[in-house]
Amino acid sequence: MILDYETLKLVWWLLIGVLLIGFVITDGFDMGAAVLLPLLGHSDEQRRGIINAVGPQWDGNQVWFIMVGGATVAAWPAVYGALSSGIYITLVLVLFALFSRPFAFGYRNRIRQPQWRYRWDWALFAGGAFPALVFGLAFGNLLLGLPFQYDDFLRPSYSGSFWDLLNPFALLCGVVSLSMLAMHGAAWLQLRADEPIESRAARAVRVAAVVLIVALAVAGLWVAYGIDGYRVVSIKDIAGAPDPTAKTVVAAAGAWLDNYERYPWMILAPAAAFAGAGLTLLLSALRRPGQAFAASALTMTGVILTAGFSMFPFILPSSIQPGSGLTIWDAASSRLVLTIMFWAAAVFVPLILIYTLWAYRALWGKAATQPVQDNSQSDT
Repeated sequence: MILDYETLKLVWWLLIGVLLIGFVITDGFDMGAAVLLPLLGHSDEQRRGIINAVGPQWDGNQVWFIMVGGATVAAWPAVYGALSSGIYITLVLVLFALFSRPFAFGYRNRIRQPQWRYRWDWALFAGGAFPALVFGLAFGNLLLGLPFQYDDFLRPSYSGSFWDLLNPFALLCGVVSLSMLAMHGAAWLQLRADEPIESRAARAVRVAAVVLIVALAVAGLWVAYGIDGYRVVSIKDIAGAPDPTAKTVVAAAGAWLDNYERYPWMILAPAAAFAGAGLTLLLSALRRPGQAFAASALTMTGVILTAGFSMFPFILPSSIQPGSGLTIWDAASSRLVLTIMFWAAAVFVPLILIYTLWAYRALWGKAATQPVQDNSQSDT
């Protein structure tokens, strides 16, 4: 099968979306559990029970994060080039927060001193909460547009600062992301942990789900009526490599809703986000944690798809020079690169999915507190 260049660009937009959904569903629950660690674990044994509930899976989940990062840089190098200098500090902070997790999992229980374990518990909390918040901030700023532009030689320049990223709308999106991952992590703990963590996790699901529904509704109204979206109104017909400046883009109120008018079926994405959150709340209260976790995964899928559908075909809009905004059509790698990546993904993504499902099944079961008490210097 030989795909034409335009089809490959669309396929890779879909594939990166699938990888991102896989990442937030798998890695999302262990980050959410880390956020809840100091809130639900009232003793060292209980906190170790929470860690044991995610310990067998968390490191394997990082594969999805690596695939998302690698695929994004390889498929859309122009996005990396435009952002690397502008949000360098943010990227470094997120990476250091993520780096703290393997050290915390590996070294927390090597020493029995309470202060030693207490500090590693807060390192795990930071390693879950900070990336969760930043991921929401990132999507919020993408919807607003980032202050970058291209010059006549197609050299990108970024004119914003770290503090500009902490605007009210982006912070609201950070609340959406943080509450969503906390809900997902709580649903996992209700499924995998024993008492008293199980009951506390059920209460955490209710709180996080309510916060998520309210924050998501406010964010949706803000997108519809409070911020400008971006709309491509014309594209120059040029030969050769894609030129991100060869188009005319306008900023307009409600432009992020255009695709829902053009393709009404896309409304299923926000509907799934709200329905999934409501079902998570209901199923958790009914003590059906497995179904609640599945509903939470549906919520995360709906939120990611809503952001993607709203912005399509934009990947990285520009707030100071809209015509420099990057879309899936002008930010992509060459046809050869996309073709090689496509066949590599066709082989390895199913293998990774099969391995993930096998590992989850092989390591399934409740993470009881009693074994933790009986083996206080184990690795997890």
